[in-house]
This record gives sequence, C-alpha cells and structure tokens, in this order.
Amino acid sequence: MLAPTLQLANGVAMPVLGLGTWPMDNETTAAAVETAVLNGYRLFDTAESYGNERGVGEGLRRSAIERDKVFVVSKFNKEWHAGDGVSRAFERSAERLGVDYIDLFLIHWPDPAQDRYVEAMAGLAQLLREGRIRSIGTSNFKPSHVRRLLASGLVPHVNQIQLDPEHVRPVLQALHRTHGIITGAYSPLGRGGAFLDHPVVTTAAVKHGKTPSQIVLRWHTQQCIATVAKTANPQRQRENLAIFDFELTTEEIRSINALDTGGPARQDPDHYAH
Repeated sequence: MLAPTLQLANGVAMPVLGLGTWPMDNETTAAAVETAVLNGYRLFDTAESYGNERGVGEGLRRSAIERDKVFVVSKFNKEWHAGDGVSRAFERSAERLGVDYIDLFLIHWPDPAQDRYVEAMAGLAQLLREGRIRSIGTSNFKPSHVRRLLASGLVPHVNQIQLDPEHVRPVLQALHRTHGIITGAYSPLGRGGAFLDHPVVTTAAVKHGKTPSQIVLRWHTQQCIATVAKTANPQRQRENLAIFDFELTTEEIRSINALDTGGPARQDPDHYAH
C-alpha cells in the first residue's frame, strides 16, 4: 500500500507518511530505506545534522527504484544561513544523497540569535526558481518565525515540527492553514509517549482493530499532517503504513486532541539550533 499524497501550494505532490531516519547511522539507514521502498514507502526524511544522507542515497540505489518515484526531504544547518550558503548546502546534500535535485529542502532550525533565517529562506526560493529543488520549507519554526517570513513575502510550503497528541500546537497549525502551509510532524509517536497507553487511544485501537501507534499515526495523517516515523524494523514499517484502510471519527480525533498538554517542544527554537 502506498500512502496518499498531499498537494503543496506549488502543486507538488508529497506523500502524507514517510520514513524518518534520525538517529540511524549510514549503514542502518541504507538497509532501512531499501526495505521501506519494498514495503511501499515513497518519502524519506533526512538532514545534514543526522549524518546519514549517504545512507538514504545508498538505500534508494539498492532498491533500484526510479528517482521520480520517491520524495526526498533533507535539512541544512545554521552555518549556511547567508548569501550563497544555501546553494552550497544544497550541493553538499545532493552529493551525499547522490541525487540531482531534492524534493523538499528545509531550514533545520531558525536560530534567531544568528538572525539570518530570512536570508536562508530567500536562498531556498532562489534554488526553487532554478529548479534544483521542488519545494521549500522550514523545520522547528514557531509562529513568530513564520510570521517574519510571511512579512518578507516568503512562504514555506511545509513547516516540520514536533507534533503529537500531547503537543498539538493549535496556534501554529491554524497559522499554517491560513497561509496554505502544510504542517509536517516529526516524532509523531512521542518517542514512546505515555499517550499511547491513554484509554482514548487504546479504546480506539480496540474498536478499529489497530495498534495504539497506528491510531496516532492515523490521527496525524487524517488531518493532512505530513508525518515521518522512524523505524528500521520491517514489520513495524509495514504496520505504520497500514493505516489508510480506516478512519477515525470526528469525536475520536477531538478526544485525542484533548490530550494536548500545552507544553513546549523538547528543544526551544528560540534558543537551540545547529
């Protein structure tokens, strides 16, 4: 089964569920990606800071899948937030991945102390115009960071954030919807979050004949949140992808939303960056 796709603001189709790769090393990543392709995955998420872009590229080559059949996401570090830095970041990531273009290239952290993320987004927009990337975006941007981009006339196609039933981020999600930005989610299962054992989730799992993890991933994807979940286990890969044969009710989604604690992300993007 292939995951359905979401349409980005520029018309590019992005799978709603993909394979995350942090913190796997290159060899583990290559094996996981090769297996994931066979299991039906078409989106693969990596980053410069993960140190496994070469593993993603190797896994894709081992799978022998055609390049235009997969959606590759990567992210670059704060040292490239200036001038032609984004172009150089792209060249390095593309070389490590072994690709001619990247489907979605993201600013990994805004780093407001450095105060060059608007320049970085302008650099991404230039790469988009040149056709070297297919879509542009951000990661870990708070509402204040997104609004500053918007005020500069720069609109990311995706903002990927930590998002799970205990971190719903309603203000940020609403801002995204208003401006046609797709919400992306990493750590969707909260690294084994307690919410997986909450009766709201376990009751839905029994009702639908699914696992709690599948319920939470369906909660993400049914709300058109582009989600990446990390696993190198072939069975778990298949399990994570087997979520598109049922739908949660409006009440079930509302009940899972109510698990939101309103707490902050693990790392505050105003103070943490790499």
